[in-house]
Amino acid sequence: MPDVESRVRDALVALGADFSEMECDPDLADTAAFCAAYDVDPEDSANCILMASRKPEGHLAICMVLAPDRLDGNGAVRRLMGVRKLSFAPADLTAEVTGMEIGGVTPFGLPDDLEVLVDARVMERTRVVVGGGSRSRKFVVDPEVFGRMPLARVEEITFPRE
Repeated sequence: MPDVESRVRDALVALGADFSEMECDPDLADTAAFCAAYDVDPEDSANCILMASRKPEGHLAICMVLAPDRLDGNGAVRRLMGVRKLSFAPADLTAEVTGMEIGGVTPFGLPDDLEVLVDARVMERTRVVVGGGSRSRKFVVDPEVFGRMPLARVEEITFPRE
């Protein structure tokens, strides 16, 4: 098992999380393909996105949103981070900061100083599927674990559904 997957599992255990694991074909790790191939409702799949400030530079945060939802990066997230300009971090910065590939990024096993913003709708689910640190593993967790993470905040960070 890759070190990153062990780091993620260790973080879940340390948090006392109720979780299970799913093996995943790396070619099917991206959300839409994963949900279709493994019969997972997109409402039960949470995407983990690294956001990076541009003005001022150097501020980072991980955002957790349900797959069907659109992250309000330039509104809610920008205000919560206290920055003037914000963008989705490129894949190379995401890998550098998290040690994880796109398609496997998860809020568990991250650097201790990286804030996690969890959309309030994630907390309404009974279970959510999140990345496993690599493209070949996913974890199914009870969202209550996000409330026990030291730098996690539950906020409304997606656009309202119509």
